[in-house]
Amino acid sequence: MASTPNDGELFRPAKRVAGRKQDVWSIINEAATASPVQPIINMGQGFFGYNPPKFITDAAKEALDKVDCNQYSPTKGRPRLKKAIAKAYSPLFGRKVDPDTEVTITTGANEGMLSAFMGFIEPGDEVIIFEPFFDQYISNIEMPGGVIRYVPLQPPKNGGTEVSSAADWTIDISLLEAAINPKTKMIVINTPHNPVGKIFSKSELQSIGDLCVKHNILILSDEVYDRLPYTPFTRMATLSPAIAARTLTVGSAGKNFYCTGWRVGWLIGPAQLIQYVAAAHTRICFSSVSPLQEAAAVGFERADEMGFWEQSRKEMQGKVERFCAVFEELGLPYSKPEGGYFVLANFARINLPADYNFPPHVVDRPRDFKLAWFLIMELGVAAIPPTEFYTRENKWMAEDWLRFAVCKEDAVLEGAKERLMGLKAYMR
Repeated sequence: MASTPNDGELFRPAKRVAGRKQDVWSIINEAATASPVQPIINMGQGFFGYNPPKFITDAAKEALDKVDCNQYSPTKGRPRLKKAIAKAYSPLFGRKVDPDTEVTITTGANEGMLSAFMGFIEPGDEVIIFEPFFDQYISNIEMPGGVIRYVPLQPPKNGGTEVSSAADWTIDISLLEAAINPKTKMIVINTPHNPVGKIFSKSELQSIGDLCVKHNILILSDEVYDRLPYTPFTRMATLSPAIAARTLTVGSAGKNFYCTGWRVGWLIGPAQLIQYVAAAHTRICFSSVSPLQEAAAVGFERADEMGFWEQSRKEMQGKVERFCAVFEELGLPYSKPEGGYFVLANFARINLPADYNFPPHVVDRPRDFKLAWFLIMELGVAAIPPTEFYTRENKWMAEDWLRFAVCKEDAVLEGAKERLMGLKAYMR
């Protein structure tokens, strides 16, 4: 009788999903479960600690009573939502956006970016991204066979000793140009940036855009935090007709309306580019959630009359200031975000006990993983180690930093601040 192959021989996974190292999210969740300090205050992951505004949740509930909202939507998205997005963004782009040909709805911004990569990247094509990067970029680019080239943002020179601005994380344009070669197909920009909170300046974007025009490179501009700028915000697609002609702009209802679980995103761009994103989206998931698209449409239709955008921006900026007060009190440097809801704080002054019992899979990670583990186990506060968003060669740039998400109820922020005061006992 023939021998039966073991499971590994029967069900060998594809290389694109096999052999991946344990990710940061599972390590943080493991620490949170094991911590003796409960309940954990989760300042790590960027989900909101409160509901969307009532006019939007009401719209979602009403949509569930509509027959058409419980059936498939058109693959490029519900017409009402595309029209609402086109109307909202036309003045921001300085031109009329065509809802039928220049907008496509996706199942969250992440799937939208995957669709863009699937629509344009062939095996061997190169994509440039900036470090630190949103970790989903990596698998999304590699899935269609893309090769990633990394260009690091240069961290603030005095970031370990004094409060700095996210603007102090700078681009070395010479490094960017050196990364470009005949195989370069696309550059990914994230502004406002996760995790830094940097808003790329108009001059920085112009320099990047000019290089893309010169070398005939596509631009994927991830602008999911676009409604939370605290300093002047320039959109890549507004810089020139030549730059706009090669730019796909990514947006997110989850980030705009406090509903990350809804998974409603979109891309805006020239019709000749959007058609291929939509074609890939059709093959990935065909269409996106109908009732939540309808509710997102209502969100855009009513946001201005409700004063929502300005209220949202002011409230989030207030949360940043409220939370960062604890670092001021402790004397720990941090990077003031220019946009979004993440704060990077520098923990170089924290002295981890030499004999602390870290698990093996944390021991072999950079210092920020040990800081994050220690913070959860001893103080019950979860933060994210940003070296997860770097290549091995550049992890040293972030090993003293931790990322905190402030999109939580004020009472949660106050609880986290109270616990973080316990760091005094470990300061140099």
